[in-house]
Amino acid sequence: MKAMILAAGRGERLRPLTDTLPKPLVEVAGKPLIVYHLEKLAEAGFKDVVINHAWLGEKLITALGNGARWGLTITYSKESQALETGGGIKQALPLLGDKPFFVINGDIFIDALPSMKPLCDGVLAHLWLVDNPVQHPSGDFSLSHGKALATGDNKLTFSGMGIYHPALLAGVCEQAFALAPVLKKAMKAGQVSAAHFSPYWCDVGTPERLEKLEAREQKG
Repeated sequence: MKAMILAAGRGERLRPLTDTLPKPLVEVAGKPLIVYHLEKLAEAGFKDVVINHAWLGEKLITALGNGARWGLTITYSKESQALETGGGIKQALPLLGDKPFFVINGDIFIDALPSMKPLCDGVLAHLWLVDNPVQHPSGDFSLSHGKALATGDNKLTFSGMGIYHPALLAGVCEQAFALAPVLKKAMKAGQVSAAHFSPYWCDVGTPERLEKLEAREQKG
């Protein structure tokens, strides 16, 4: 299975750090966020990683290179305009191939990758959901008997990690689009499975959350 790291966001809420750095190169305990991902992907047996980029993307390429130092092969998907999450993944499909692939947001921090399993027959996506953080108390999707639902009570927050079948995006004509509406449409058809993700997870979206994460990692 190939993996994709979403790294094209501007990182407005992390300014001024992201005025001179792409968000995934922001460091925690002396190491860029995205390097933690690459290390975990390599440890899990992944070999091929696609990284999309836009704002200051050349700095990402300079910092990470071809991935050889982690035993990975990194290819890059350059975005010349804002494509949003769905559009960014769709543009990268020629690099990802015709089989399901794993996607992870470049601006989250986790202690461990989720356990990966092949998509079940008829399923186009599998999502990992986390307990709602303080900044997102209403959640995104409900979890019911292994399925993700757009409706329902006790919603959990989408972790920014999922396995997607290329067919999920096959019917989308737009070049730039959000992923959530595509997922919700597939949920109505019962084509999205999900699981709760219990290891440590942090959306590193603000200087305050970055500071707390830094303190956590410094303590070991």
